[in-house]
Formats: sequence, structure tokens, C-alpha cells
Amino acid sequence: MYSLNVPVPSTVAALAGDLGTRLGTADVRPRGEHTLVCKRLGTGDAATYHEIEARARETLAGEPPFEVRVGGVDVFTDVPRGEGPVVYLTVESPGLEALHRRLCEVFDPVEEIEGEEYVPHITVARGGSVKRAADLRDAPFDPVEWVVERLEFWDAERGQSVSSLSLPA
Repeated sequence: MYSLNVPVPSTVAALAGDLGTRLGTADVRPRGEHTLVCKRLGTGDAATYHEIEARARETLAGEPPFEVRVGGVDVFTDVPRGEGPVVYLTVESPGLEALHRRLCEVFDPVEEIEGEEYVPHITVARGGSVKRAADLRDAPFDPVEWVVERLEFWDAERGQSVSSLSLPA
């Protein structure tokens, strides 16, 4: 699966890592592997990837930088895919949400997690104790704000960035 992701600053990755250490047996994302998914773009071989990337770049033409704010911790307890609960950093960004909607017009939304169901977030950990996860909701920290000036095309199968795109596109 390919996706278009927002790289997170090191302060956000460190925050997610610190919160993850409080969860005991949960599957915590290693530092440096935290991302913010803007939109899943599809699957396919290398030739298909190039078509996906070209279509996404065309859709993103003129896209300006946008602001993002991480301000809290929350939990998905009923997850449509994978192990739950999912502890995540909450993300506020009208620009990101508008970009997601724009991309959903070109790339089919993934049922139950995109389109109207899209909740921008940065996953801290999956699995473990629901109580421990819920207790993190009150974890105090200073909000982190930044301006997104670059997006990454991500290959989930290989767990790596394939290419990037500077904003404005």
C-alpha cells in the first residue's frame, strides 16, 4: 500500500516515544517511524506506483503549505483493522483535512478509516491494556505546532519513503 504522509518533527516523534514507554506491553512505534497519513493511495508494482505518484502530484498542483497542531492524546478502542486499542496523538489541521478530502475525489477512500471517517492522528502504540491507554488521555504536554512544507510518498510494504514533494506544489 502506498500513501501520502506528513513527516513529523523530531519533537513530535520524541513525544510519541516517551508516551509509548508508559504503555508496558503495547506495540510501540520505534522513534523515527511516526508519520501522519494524509491519504492512502493504492497498491501495485513499481509501474503502478509511478502512475499513482503522477496522479497524486497532478492533484496536488498548487497545494500550499498548511499548519498542523498536536495537542492531546486519545484512544481508538474499536479499530476496523489491526490490534487495538490504538493510542494516538490528536491532530488539528483544517488544511490537512481539506487536502484529504481533495485526494478522496481522485483516490477511493479506504472504508471505515478515510473520507468521512478520517481522523488525522499520529499512532503512538497498538495493543496492550485499554486502561493504560485510556489513562494516557490526561498526559500533560505542551502542544506542538508546525507548518507542513513537504509531503512524502510512503511504501508501507517496505516501511520507507519513496519520494517527496515540496509545498507549494
